[in-house]
Amino acid sequence: MDRKRLGVLAIFVGLLLISRATGISGEVKIGAHGGLSIPSIRGSETDLFSRGFKSRQGPYFGLTADIGMAHRFSLVVDLNYTSQGGLRTGMQPITMELPPGLPIPPGTILYADFRNETVLDYIEIPVLGRLTFGDKIRFFIDAGPYFGFLVSARALTAGTSAFYLDEAGTMPIIIPPATDPPEFDLGADTDVKDSLKTTNIGLAGGGGLIYPLGPGELILEAHFQLGLTTIQKDIETSGKSQTGAIVISLGYRLPLARKK
Repeated sequence: MDRKRLGVLAIFVGLLLISRATGISGEVKIGAHGGLSIPSIRGSETDLFSRGFKSRQGPYFGLTADIGMAHRFSLVVDLNYTSQGGLRTGMQPITMELPPGLPIPPGTILYADFRNETVLDYIEIPVLGRLTFGDKIRFFIDAGPYFGFLVSARALTAGTSAFYLDEAGTMPIIIPPATDPPEFDLGADTDVKDSLKTTNIGLAGGGGLIYPLGPGELILEAHFQLGLTTIQKDIETSGKSQTGAIVISLGYRLPLARKK
């Protein structure tokens, strides 16, 4: 395990110890959950590089701890592995390396018609205040900040297209002596981690239900994630955008200890 992941685990354990030490009353419950992340990249409609992204799907799983703080109120600390990113199709700027020999000045923005899926994998630590209602089958709402640490980042592109000088696709690049624009294969799996910030801070919130099952509890939850950090290091060449996601998960937790 590398230093970053050890550091993330240390933060998670530290938050649990602090929460346990400062809690007022109640039970500690631990468990695991997994489900589906439906993320998208949020960018300005005036930004050529970050606009037009739609939702994709990815995995979501992790560990959870619920620390009772007061009657019907608890602090929930998770350690999750979650997939962020987005999907863009159609005419868009080319950000990958261009083939040599194109008759264009350096720094010219070119466009092509292709599929571009950005896959961002994070380890995230949400710290949520949870309010619970009901008796046997209980309902809850929760909200709070989360802290994300980038594990990997890839741009998965696919398709063939001519290159254009304009987004409308009316000015194709033609390489003399040919009279028709050539088609280029844009299929690639590109590591883009070095162009992104390694940390991401945001807000999370949602709700769900808790159902007693055996010695523990089954938890069905849906929540949103709203990234507040601009993820790109260089916004001039990569755009300016934030992450966001809707997550649906199913989990199970067991009581660990009760404060005396």
